[in-house]
Amino acid sequence: MSKTNEKRRQFLKLSAGGLIGMTLGGVSLRAIAAEKVKLDDPLAVAMRYTHESEVEGQYCHNCNLIQGEEADWRPCAIFPGKLVANEGWCAAWVAMQ
Repeated sequence: MSKTNEKRRQFLKLSAGGLIGMTLGGVSLRAIAAEKVKLDDPLAVAMRYTHESEVEGQYCHNCNLIQGEEADWRPCAIFPGKLVANEGWCAAWVAMQ
């Protein structure tokens, strides 16, 4: 077998492995993001996060930091990899533009 064929096969193996790794990595990241913010989480405590807003007119669903499509629990820029309640609130609330 020539060196060119060996290099080509090595390249294809590495490319296939990288593609599989990226695919599985994306699946695991989505699984991690499915975790809801716990009220005793240190960041949640520091941000005074609550699952049900006590501040009139201020909810996670109308905050500029909320991400993702409309749902009961959604990703938030303040809590990476976690979901916040649509009706929740935290001290970082910013009016949606």
